Amino acid sequence: MGISFRKGAAQKIVSSGDKNKDGGLDFNEFNKYLKEHEKKLRLTFKSLDKNNDGRIDASEIKQSLEELGMDITQEEAQTILQSMDIDGTMMVDWNEWRDHFLFNPAHNLNEIVRYWKHSTVLDIGESIAIPDEFTEEEKTSGGWWKQLAAGAMAGAVSRTGTAPLDRVKVFMQVHSSKSNRITLLGGFKQMIKEGGVASLWRGNGINVLKIAPETAIKFMAYEQYKKLLTPEGGKVQTHQRFMAGSLAGATAQSSIYPMEVMKTRLTLGKTGQYNGMFDCAKKILRKEGIKAFYKGYTPNMIGIIPYAGIDLAVYESLKNAWLSSYAKDTANPGILVLLGCGTISSTCGQLASYPLALLRTRMQAQATLDASDKSTMSGLVKGILANEGFFGLYRGILPNFMKVIPAVSISYVVYEYMKTGLGISK
Repeated sequence: MGISFRKGAAQKIVSSGDKNKDGGLDFNEFNKYLKEHEKKLRLTFKSLDKNNDGRIDASEIKQSLEELGMDITQEEAQTILQSMDIDGTMMVDWNEWRDHFLFNPAHNLNEIVRYWKHSTVLDIGESIAIPDEFTEEEKTSGGWWKQLAAGAMAGAVSRTGTAPLDRVKVFMQVHSSKSNRITLLGGFKQMIKEGGVASLWRGNGINVLKIAPETAIKFMAYEQYKKLLTPEGGKVQTHQRFMAGSLAGATAQSSIYPMEVMKTRLTLGKTGQYNGMFDCAKKILRKEGIKAFYKGYTPNMIGIIPYAGIDLAVYESLKNAWLSSYAKDTANPGILVLLGCGTISSTCGQLASYPLALLRTRMQAQATLDASDKSTMSGLVKGILANEGFFGLYRGILPNFMKVIPAVSISYVVYEYMKTGLGISK
């Protein structure tokens, strides 16, 4: 019939209409599914048709998406409209709307918008991403905490899966230099020789433990900053979203930063040096005082801005490029395109903020280094540039990039399973 399906859509239609659970639809079930689905589509159509003229135009699509906190240009709204407009009038009437969505299991406008929501479900092990956004409906129904829980679990599994690469990265950031070059394979061999295979996961416990408090603080702070930065009753603009996201990231990082320091120390620790997280905290406090828990804080805070800004900008550019080139039949890009856009944008963000991440790790690890390596942030930059050149600021970036695709894949799969388990999506 020329209807383009997204993966799993046919199965979703059958399972949502299959009342007697026999794995198929008889005529009555099919009839009932269409009637119920049409009712939902009619409600969505009416909510989009702002002037009640029985047709939707591009400005009405733009306005509705803005109300859901998603800024799009007039051209993007027209592209979405074109994907549903059969007769070329640049208006969508009820019949065109119904025909487009009748065999698409998206039930409401929020689901349609979610195609393009820049989600932070993809956990790449960095803690400086912009927080997730939720619609008013999700906030009132309590769906937001389930999504946060699913995201936290996805992050925990993904970080555990890529922990060995993360530990090698930290080793290379701190100990690798021109005179002491540590290769990827050499780093792994060194760690296994020193503490066995289990030592590859050293520091992972606290890395997983800090996901939940950080996610919760970031989300709460984000909502408050959005209210502060947006005029009463006004719409959240992209730049306000970026500012609110960066401030929320800074707030969350400030709250859990001592855990970041402990994670670095545990990761670099030798066998038997620390007997767990609390022992590590006690030893740092006794030897170096409370100030040690905030070493590297400045480069960490500065790093949030380029990461979040570039991540959002690249994602928006990729989204617009896809919509203008490929959105012929549908505004739904499919999961591979979304994962690709998210992965590329976060990787570009990492590239920009990586030197600051390296400085942060070196400063966090200072107590474990020789006296000659202890320095201020500017002193460290000068030392690295003088001894190793510009690329010295990118030590350890290879394992960092190697973990992006497995981290994204693991976190996405776990997130989908968790969503089903928690009843967010059937």
